[in-house]
This record gives sequence, C-alpha cells and structure tokens, in this order.
Amino acid sequence: MKSFLYRVLCGFCLGISVFAPGISGSIMAIIMGIYDKLLDIASNPFKNFKNNFKFLFPLGIGALISLVLFILVFSYLFDTYEKAVFMLFIGLIVGNLPTVYKEARKSKFKWYYVLGTVAAFAVSLVVGIMSEGTGETQVASENTGLLYIALSGALAGFSSLVPGMSVSMILIVMGVYDYLIASAKSLDIVTIAVVGVAFVLSMILSSKLIKFIFSKFSGMAHFMVLGFLIGSVSGIFFTLPKDGSNLAGVIMLAIGLAISLMFVYLGKKVRIDDKD
Repeated sequence: MKSFLYRVLCGFCLGISVFAPGISGSIMAIIMGIYDKLLDIASNPFKNFKNNFKFLFPLGIGALISLVLFILVFSYLFDTYEKAVFMLFIGLIVGNLPTVYKEARKSKFKWYYVLGTVAAFAVSLVVGIMSEGTGETQVASENTGLLYIALSGALAGFSSLVPGMSVSMILIVMGVYDYLIASAKSLDIVTIAVVGVAFVLSMILSSKLIKFIFSKFSGMAHFMVLGFLIGSVSGIFFTLPKDGSNLAGVIMLAIGLAISLMFVYLGKKVRIDDKD
C-alpha cells in the first residue's frame, strides 16, 4: 500500500509537470526515482505486461487527479501567482542537481562530455526562450488540422523522455498548448485521442533510442542530463515575470528544495521496501 500511494503521488507530480509550462516531466521522474523504470516500460511495454500495469496504474490515477486539479486550480495559480509557482519548480529541479551530478561522475570523465553538456544546456535554454516568445501567438484553433495536432503530440511524446525538456514548452512552441487545454476542459474526445495516441506511440518508439544511449554512452548521457537540467532552470529563470512578490518567490524556492530532498529520501526508502 505504501508503494501504491507513493506512485499515486509520483503520477500526480508527473501530471503537473506535463501540464505546467516550462517543467520537465522526465526531470520529475528522475527526482522521484522512477525514470529508469518508466524508460524500461516504454521501450518494451508488453514485456511483463502484468507487472508493468501494476506499476503504471497508480501513476495513471495520480496523473488523472493532477489533470482535474490543474484545470480547476493550478491554471488559476499559474495565472495569478506565476512567479512564485515557477520558483517552486526551480527549487524542485535545483534540489536534484547534486544527485544527477553524482550519477554522472560514476563514469570516467572524458573531455568531450563538456561539449555534450554545453549542447544540452543550449538546447534546453533556447526551447525555453522560444516558448516564452510564442506564448502570445497561439496558432491552433478549431480549424487546426488533426495531422498538425498529431505532429505536436508526437514531438511532445519524444520530449517527455528527454531529461530537461518540457512537454508543455514544446506544445507552446508548436502553438497548440492553449488549444489543447481548452479541448481538455470541453472534453473534446477526438482531439484528446489524437494527441494521446501520437504521444504514446512517439514515446514508445523514441524510448528505445534513449535507452540505447543511456546503456552504451552512460557518461555522456548523464552529463547531458546535467546540461538539460541547468538549461531548464536557466530557461525558467530567464522568462520569469518581472512582477510578483520576491519574498513569496524565495519561500516557494525553499519549499521546492525541501520537496526535492523529500522525494530523494522517499524514493530510496520505497524502493528498498518495494520488492515487486
């Protein structure tokens, strides 16, 4: 039961990270200690299907809860207290930097790892800045073709497994974020289904490539994760709104750091006790 409830909590946080602009779902998965497991399942979903379903079911419950709450509550918080909420997510990411760095150092350092780190940092930062620049020019409407919606979902599915990349940032850059949120609110089943299928198929196909990279080029991959992480934080910080309470931001930053450390602790404890 403890493991089940922890996974519901993980699913909830993953859901929020997918819907919240600028936040990386894969980074949240790393923070909570379930990224490798999700990558294994995505790369071969029908192997050990029963165990995979047992693992994913509570995550799905948490994600569904987060979707409902995001539509009803969190979208309001992002509109009203945007700066403070983003500082919370910055705290979540920064709190996990030492853990990712420790994992990266397990491989013998090579000079070209620096190039990978810098490239990952640049990509993550540029996507963050681009998402800010296109925030007011959403191109999607009721006349948007389903093919374009599917393409957006496929790109989002790929980005969901790349640490540091934000699903919502990709959707904003593609100009469909507001449209998809509106579709979810109005229960537009066709649009939701098209995006969902494209997202899942892309995630399954790209997971094999990402898993191969992590297994064959572990050192480079983990240093690139570090670059994506730092770039993601920089992208969020660079695009923070100028208005809003600095004190509230500092408080939320501290809360984010505390929550991140809590996830590191809980993740280790649950994995030790969880034998399934």
